[in-house]
Amino acid sequence: MRSFAGLLRWRAASLLLLSMLVSCASLSPSGVGRVKRYTVESNGLPAGFDGCRVAFVSDIHYPSLFNARRLGKLVASLSDMHPDLLLLGGDYVTDNDSITAFFSALEDVDARYGTYAVLGNHERRNGTLVVSSMREHGIVLLSDSIACVDAAGGELFIAGVRDSFSCDSVMLQRIDAIADDAFVILLAHTPDYAERSSVEVDVVLSGHTHGGQVSLFGLYTPVRNSVYGARFLKGRNATSKGTTVITTNGVGTSRKKVRFCVPSEVVLLTLKRTAR
Repeated sequence: MRSFAGLLRWRAASLLLLSMLVSCASLSPSGVGRVKRYTVESNGLPAGFDGCRVAFVSDIHYPSLFNARRLGKLVASLSDMHPDLLLLGGDYVTDNDSITAFFSALEDVDARYGTYAVLGNHERRNGTLVVSSMREHGIVLLSDSIACVDAAGGELFIAGVRDSFSCDSVMLQRIDAIADDAFVILLAHTPDYAERSSVEVDVVLSGHTHGGQVSLFGLYTPVRNSVYGARFLKGRNATSKGTTVITTNGVGTSRKKVRFCVPSEVVLLTLKRTAR
């Protein structure tokens, strides 16, 4: 008969193996570990965007662990989602030679209302080349700017922060200039911006943290890349002002080419209109 200690060791080993499998994105036919789905409800959402599907991808760091084969699978997976909007959160490539290939691949995703993006901290060294490639492949860069998306039933606004590591008042002033009842999605590479700036929008989409990239079964995450610790590390959270912040684990890796207990992911957001 198996001893109690032996049973505990067997269960621990099984859990370790399962975590390794979950954290290994290459096992997924989509090219990423999972698709994380959220619903955002608002009575300020125009009727024309009720049910709108928003795909959000960040921190690809192509081609870290995320090689060309998996990039192709990601594009196919995004296309299968039939997104109305494709939003990109920054930190796209690891070397200049990969820029054209990366944005050319994303151009194959047919989002009805287009693709919008912000830059991350890794674009500080190659931002000019990245911006040029975005333009060439039909991606709208939001740099302290706001795009208005029109549908038959109204307008939706997508704002993008140029440098989410500072609290420059330019972006806040431009958001404040939008009508109070407008529905606004804000792209900010780091989730810290939402708390630091006290911005008030319907939802902030961020990356940067990688969800920690390595975690001890979700109990301890040594690297968090946020001044707020684990508060905005991953998933859906709220600022002190009550603004919803969704932080994705991202797709690729940086520094160390490893993920453990933190699966790579893309986000699929569904917008729902509620009664006033």
